[in-house]
Amino acid sequence: MKRYHPLLVALHWLVALMIIVALVMGSNVLAALPNDHPDKMFSLRGHMSIGITVGILMVVRLVTRLRSTHPPKADTGNGFLNFAGTAAHWVLYILIFLMVASGLGISIGAGLPDIVFFGSDAPLPESFDHLAPRAAHGVISKLLALTILAHIAGWAYHQFKLKDGLISRMWFGPRS
Repeated sequence: MKRYHPLLVALHWLVALMIIVALVMGSNVLAALPNDHPDKMFSLRGHMSIGITVGILMVVRLVTRLRSTHPPKADTGNGFLNFAGTAAHWVLYILIFLMVASGLGISIGAGLPDIVFFGSDAPLPESFDHLAPRAAHGVISKLLALTILAHIAGWAYHQFKLKDGLISRMWFGPRS
């Protein structure tokens, strides 16, 4: 087995793109807009939609990963790096699910589903800072960004130092 299941490959790249967009949107767009700004609702709707979609796709991805065969674990020739690589992948799953859960916590705590998606005329709260999940969401976003950078560093190590073509496992093509 040389490659991951094609659904895992597709979900990997789609979810990666969506997470990067959500992280950038959350830290650069939403954080900069006060809740009474006219553009806040549009940006919040997009951010929330991406978050919900990522949550659903990650469940599909996890089920597919657990039920499909996949290539043997990557071997760097270093036991610690092998462990770190495996751990980093599971930490990514955990952080993504925590990010989605904390986003849902903010949403429910602030009454956002009715306001953002279902046409309620209620205004957005002045701030989300009083909600406990908001603090968690901020911390998790930074941990997730750092873990993504570590994931990219792992790819670069395999690509440029080991030159083992590991990235081909997470692309489309014959599986054997």
